[in-house]
Amino acid sequence: MSWNADTAYAMTLVKHLSVPIGSWPLQEYDKFALLRYILSSFGLSIVVIVQFLELYYNCTSAYANLDALTLFACGILALTKIIWFRIYADNLTCNYSSAMNDYLTIDTEEKRIVMRDHAFWGRVICIIALLIAYVDSVIFIVGHAQISSEEAKANISILGHQAGYAIPSTCTLAHFHITTSLYLVIFALEYIYLVIMCISNHGSDSVFLHIALHVCGQLKILKANFMNFDVTSPKVNERFTVLILRHNHLIRMARKLAEIISFVLMVQLFISSMLIIIVGFQFIIALTTSDFGMMSKSFLVLSAFLVQLTLYSVVGDYLKTQMEEVALSVYQSVWYDLPAKITRNIVFIMMWTQFPIKLQAGNFVVVDLGTYMSILKSSVSYLSVLRVMMET
Repeated sequence: MSWNADTAYAMTLVKHLSVPIGSWPLQEYDKFALLRYILSSFGLSIVVIVQFLELYYNCTSAYANLDALTLFACGILALTKIIWFRIYADNLTCNYSSAMNDYLTIDTEEKRIVMRDHAFWGRVICIIALLIAYVDSVIFIVGHAQISSEEAKANISILGHQAGYAIPSTCTLAHFHITTSLYLVIFALEYIYLVIMCISNHGSDSVFLHIALHVCGQLKILKANFMNFDVTSPKVNERFTVLILRHNHLIRMARKLAEIISFVLMVQLFISSMLIIIVGFQFIIALTTSDFGMMSKSFLVLSAFLVQLTLYSVVGDYLKTQMEEVALSVYQSVWYDLPAKITRNIVFIMMWTQFPIKLQAGNFVVVDLGTYMSILKSSVSYLSVLRVMMET
């Protein structure tokens, strides 16, 4: 399907983010896409296993173990996302194909403005994902390599290469003879897969949140069509039936998205809540000891998880609000001038809006701004208790 200027504006960035890991929904699912997916999954699995071994051997400092725990959790989260998005690829493909049709059939300037606004925020999410992926990777590597190097100088016979590694792997690789050339290869591979981990994590978020925002934009256009419905023009039944079918289509698209993200959000909330507390406590310790290197690294990791939670909560709340407001837009239309046969259908539209599609973690925790504030308040409470315990 050919792209026009509006399609390119909306989807180019998210395509570039997701193609390297084989998760672009509109790609041809050939052997090359499968190869990219297998290489990404295999590399992330190796990273997760190495971090587990680092925690198991426990031959480094508490700071290095905390880095290993952070990467272990992030690796599991990234693997969950790319595997789950691959399993539910049909749902994403259906949504993105529908979005392509929407961009190719824009017939009014008002629709273009609404769709461009939502595409703009989708691009902002992609840019944030890129910044987090590369900036956090560099800061993490610099911070951990410094810790690893200092420990190696203190006990090189146990901890291996003196220069330090890109990610926590000192205990695991200490069992092997690492030459300088092999060390450089390992360091490069570790950096590449650290970037892939960030892209698999935040890039997958961009793929989902981008299309969720598009569905929200289509719901906003549908609300305007209901409110501005012209009862004086001919073919009232046919035109109103088109709006009803459009509402049903958007409900199905939103339901497919909710089905994809349910398990992923459950893992996301668990890991984010745990790491916000742990990394937040590390930040408090670094603040009291004036360790600016550890402080900056902890702040960036903490910001990355908070940004993820914020984006999912804001988009989830926005989607729920748009679903609920369809009933209000129908009520504000001139429904009283419609034929009796059509007004009966309005009742069903309002009934559907009483059960809006929501982004839920495990189909039982609604991800919206209320849940977001609850997580933040709980995390701050735990951090306050830990800070008091540390000072007493």
